[in-house]
Amino acid sequence: MLEHLTVVTHPLVQHKLTLMRDKETSTAGFRRLLREISLLLAYEVTRGLEMTTTEIETPLQKMQAPVLDGKKLALISILRAGNGLLDGVLELVPAARVGFVGLYRDPETLQPVQYYCKVPAELEDRLTILVDPMLATGNSSVAAVDLMKEKGAKNIRFLCLLAAPEGVARMREAHPDVPIVTAAVDECLNDHGYIVPGLGDAGDRMFGTK
Repeated sequence: MLEHLTVVTHPLVQHKLTLMRDKETSTAGFRRLLREISLLLAYEVTRGLEMTTTEIETPLQKMQAPVLDGKKLALISILRAGNGLLDGVLELVPAARVGFVGLYRDPETLQPVQYYCKVPAELEDRLTILVDPMLATGNSSVAAVDLMKEKGAKNIRFLCLLAAPEGVARMREAHPDVPIVTAAVDECLNDHGYIVPGLGDAGDRMFGTK
């Protein structure tokens, strides 16, 4: 079982994160690095998946070999920036079912506003992994978890690239049963709700928008 908060300190993860933080990194470079780092983070967030055995035949003999058990897991991208993490995780688990939650943060209240939700069926029987590069105030993340629980999900994990202490605390308060996997917990949020030192707006840097 994963802890409530897991910070992945692998050297490759930390090195790539530093490159992503650098404001001189291009849009293409940022997108490539996000895909690479999400693949590495996916190893941690999928730790402890249920296993069973099946009989196969190697070139030498038959054997009982381990395989994943149960229904295919569900990956839920919190639009729009979540799609950058989604691509890398799908490389690792290409058979996963995929859903999308559209939330934007009201610039005045910093509260999440939902505009889209389309998720796989039978979430109650699937490990559900929510992906979003930034866990800032935690309001959008909590709202997304709320939605997944309303849809029946019981086994939920949250994968992000960067987290703020405020967002981690907010998630722990609202959903203590949802483990968080991230590459770093930064210092704090600024007055605009951005993670500091952070890396800017992940969506803008990924898609080249302002």
